[in-house]
Amino acid sequence: MSGQLLRRLRTAAMAAALGAATLLPMATGAHAAAKVDNPYVGAGVYVNPEWSANAAAEPGGSAVSNQPTYVWLDRIAAINGSSSSMGLRAHLNSAVNQATAAGKPFVFQVVIYDLPGRDCAALSSNGELGPTEIGRYKTEFIDPIAAILADPAYANLRIVTTIELDSLPNLVTNAGGTATATPTCDVMKANGNYVAGVGYALNKLGAISNVYNYIDAGHHGWLGWDSNFGPTASLLLQAANASGSTPANVHGFVVNTANYSTLKEPYFTINDTVGGQSIRGTSKWVDWNRYVDELSYAQAFRAKAVEVGFPSNVGMLIDTSRNGWGGPNRPTGPGPQTSGDAYVDGGRLDRRFQTGNWCNQAGAGLGERPTAAPEPGIDAYVWVKPPGESDGASKEIANDQGKGFDRMCDPTYTGNPRNNNNMSGALPDSPLAGTWFSAQFRQLLANAYPPVGGGTSDTVAPTAPTALAASGVTASAATLGWTASTDNVGVTGYQIFRNGVQVGTSATTSYADSGLTASTAYSYTVKARDAAGNVSAASAALSVTTSAGAGDTTAPSVPTGLVASNVTTTGLTLGWTASTDNVGVTGYQIFRNGVQVGTSTTTSYADSGLTAATAYSYTVKARDAAGNVSAASAALSVTTQTGGGGGNAGCAATYKVSSDWGAGFNADVTVTNTGTAPIKSWKVTWTWGGNQQITNLWNGSLAQSGTAVAVTNLGYNGTVAAGGNTSFGFGANYSGGNTAPTLSCTATS
Repeated sequence: MSGQLLRRLRTAAMAAALGAATLLPMATGAHAAAKVDNPYVGAGVYVNPEWSANAAAEPGGSAVSNQPTYVWLDRIAAINGSSSSMGLRAHLNSAVNQATAAGKPFVFQVVIYDLPGRDCAALSSNGELGPTEIGRYKTEFIDPIAAILADPAYANLRIVTTIELDSLPNLVTNAGGTATATPTCDVMKANGNYVAGVGYALNKLGAISNVYNYIDAGHHGWLGWDSNFGPTASLLLQAANASGSTPANVHGFVVNTANYSTLKEPYFTINDTVGGQSIRGTSKWVDWNRYVDELSYAQAFRAKAVEVGFPSNVGMLIDTSRNGWGGPNRPTGPGPQTSGDAYVDGGRLDRRFQTGNWCNQAGAGLGERPTAAPEPGIDAYVWVKPPGESDGASKEIANDQGKGFDRMCDPTYTGNPRNNNNMSGALPDSPLAGTWFSAQFRQLLANAYPPVGGGTSDTVAPTAPTALAASGVTASAATLGWTASTDNVGVTGYQIFRNGVQVGTSATTSYADSGLTASTAYSYTVKARDAAGNVSAASAALSVTTSAGAGDTTAPSVPTGLVASNVTTTGLTLGWTASTDNVGVTGYQIFRNGVQVGTSTTTSYADSGLTAATAYSYTVKARDAAGNVSAASAALSVTTQTGGGGGNAGCAATYKVSSDWGAGFNADVTVTNTGTAPIKSWKVTWTWGGNQQITNLWNGSLAQSGTAVAVTNLGYNGTVAAGGNTSFGFGANYSGGNTAPTLSCTATS
């Protein structure tokens, strides 16, 4: 009945993080896409390259390394990242690139997890903020996150947030005189900062039109009792109405986060009896709980949430990252009817000593792969906790992240009242919470259920799809259909290939391909994938020739306003004004030095792999639904930043006008660390060429005297890792011209 200790420490060596973005109220207006009922339906989901690299490096790990997992923001420093870990903006930019490649709606998943006095009932995940530091939580954690998520560059992503794990459920079971109360939980219940903090996060993030907030609701083995179930729903409603928020900011709830509770128990139900007595009273495992698995708990909690006042369309997410419980010890039928304990213990899939055990559990396996809308009321099965990342250290390890040693992570520990004094069931030799735990990942892979291809179970691939055919062929699109494959463990989806390159996936026997060129022949094949990860041979190839475009020969207008931002030594982001066309613009072609380097379905493109201190020339062309391509935009010359500490004492600044209405404008400035060591503070100066006057500025401190402007960092965004960046923005008035100024940047290390 304790909370789950889950904690995210980024360890894979990846690109440096990008910094904060524009002010939330200014940016939210750019988010025009209407919210959908279930963000996962019909969408791709972001694959975190840091986790993917760790998983792929393990034996057999490549079979699951393409699965989507959440990005964790568990401390202030994680927002901007470091030279060895990606920050939020870097992940979002990567998600935009993945979305562009997928050519369909795309989900980005992120855990928001840094409340004051975080995880009051445990030690391994204690956070950096003390119980009273609600001000820092708001201004240094939530506000910068909201500013980044509100950047129009990410407007086409469906951003799913999981809000503050364990916090509110801990107030129900571990505070206020309960048998399992802790002093810290009592403090957090008394000062109200858990409720206020969650409300603040919901309010700020819920104001962004493409953000979908899900609140943590524990798991069935923690909150399934009558004394916990209803009070939890009521407390979550209280938080949803706190700090200016409303329940409309809650899209749903997430259960079993980083926990091990099985999705479905097939061999017993809560209504079973043994010897004429209910198993609720005769099984120590069930122990009067009303729920025996996560699916029944999630569906019931959704109904209870609606009953207490949440919107009727709220959805549920279930974390299935570690609740598969496969392998040789998986039961194949009910236990004996000799006693309630024997019946339940002999048939239950969940092999823990007790449902209160949460740390690096021995014998666990990967559960259901992330799936959209798998059951009524369930928006998706998700992998919130990235498999292979430790829950906590099995012994005390010194660290600067505020993470303590919890005996529940020690395999020799005999337990406490929160797990009814059972053995902890933890794996030995576990590292600090959030760091890669190879032994755990390998166990999860071996015990996965459904099994993972290449593991200890199924190795039989599905039959190849047959009867591949095309319909609805136009100048720019075609719909494919085929006869379903068969397999001994069940087909979970299909991979679609165009001209030998995979262009998408489908959970059904059809796929709508788009972005094609008029009067062009394409070759398609399809492969099936089963529940164990095995992939079939390809179907017979199908040749499809697009139509001539219904006679349309009018090319789109030329893209205008091409600008660059976020310029570093190795990359930059392009943006431009949308083109117009009589049959609609379907995308853009991006050219670097006269050679096409990519495409985009939006008016932005992140280019990478550049050389420091090098000039590049960019142009962009628009393409319409009939396959016509516009003339090239005016060329833009961009010079990358100087590496190795060169350039204005270690930093450089780039300037971009985001909107201009004739009498005023908004602009963004990106500050990049061009040196080889972190900087601790920065200052950007310029002189206006006209009569521009800044009226409001965010993410910086302003001094303007006449035409001279100076902006310095605030407390939370002064430190920038080598190669990383941060940003500030402002609104200004003017009359006459609005020529862009030349910026100068200085920094201290």
